[in-house]
Amino acid sequence: MMTNWTSYFREQLPEIVAELRTYVEMESPTHNKQAVDRLGLLIAERFRELGCRIERLPQETYGDQLRIEYGEGDEQILVLGHFDTVKEIGTLAKEPWREEDGRLYGPGTYDMKAGIVFAYFALRAIISHKLPLRKKLVFFWNTDEEIGSVSSEQLIRQEAARSKYTLVLEPAAGDGSLKTSRKGGGEFFLTATGRAAHAGNDHALGVNAIEELAHHVLAIQSFTDYAKGTTLSVGTIKGGSVSNVVPDWATADIDVRVQSHDEAERITRLMNELSPVLAGAELKLAGGIAKPPMERTDGTAKLFSLAQEQARLEGFELTECGVGGTSDGNFAADAGCPTLDGLGPVGDGAHASHEHVVVDAIPGRMAVLLRLLTTL
Repeated sequence: MMTNWTSYFREQLPEIVAELRTYVEMESPTHNKQAVDRLGLLIAERFRELGCRIERLPQETYGDQLRIEYGEGDEQILVLGHFDTVKEIGTLAKEPWREEDGRLYGPGTYDMKAGIVFAYFALRAIISHKLPLRKKLVFFWNTDEEIGSVSSEQLIRQEAARSKYTLVLEPAAGDGSLKTSRKGGGEFFLTATGRAAHAGNDHALGVNAIEELAHHVLAIQSFTDYAKGTTLSVGTIKGGSVSNVVPDWATADIDVRVQSHDEAERITRLMNELSPVLAGAELKLAGGIAKPPMERTDGTAKLFSLAQEQARLEGFELTECGVGGTSDGNFAADAGCPTLDGLGPVGDGAHASHEHVVVDAIPGRMAVLLRLLTTL
């Protein structure tokens, strides 16, 4: 194998940057199926030109999922990524593609169109240099990750269950670290129902739903345990109609993040144990923890150790961290597959106007990905 793939990819940077620009300037917000499919067709064609087997998995509401296969054998490595973005059509007019101070700006650069570009150029190098693979490669490019992978979760779980390893090309953490754990998360919706009454004439006859909800807001916030990586945040509350009527309804949206399956079970149990405080009040709970945590397992630790070794062969160090955000890696890990996340670009600003990728870090990250694909 070539001694320094970083130098190889550095020579290809103009072409790599041009390819990323093409993807970024094809805006692909999750809810615009036509736009997402347009980019999906281009990505599929790029990989088809490399000799990959392409399977488009039709979706009614969201973009068609892409399953791309290369190589032979019973064992496979799953490579995960998504090409939908949170940025609506027209964002480019306000946040145009530009290269400035060694950074590439534009909607979807960092999260995470660069990751798919990395996979394409890594695979192209593997093919052009006739590098042997130990396992078949399966690239699953998702089209609705930004809204929780509603149409792709089961497909990802099934693919991960038959894979030896999963590599996730989501961006690295802000300091460039790979992600060896992610919190799980979801939303609960708590609604209190009371009894309306005239606030002046019949105050005593009313059951104040906002008062009922207030008791539970304090209780829910107290479930937070920073030492265990568990947070609950009552993010919005609504209720009542006008000030002179005792409110007969109130509702709260609660964001939940958990670092372990045990904590997910604890919080789910506590939320379901909430019961009315005021006589005559009722509670209704909906939602839950939709994404399980991606815990740092022995398998993940071994994958990170291997990535570290490959980075050192390229002359740089890799670090690891755990993060609060979720990805499709959560599903792969929950399916029992050792998962390493954050193998995509170094940069910052996911979902923000300053979203960008650091150009100088691209060749090294591609080199590590190539080495992992050919070593595992």
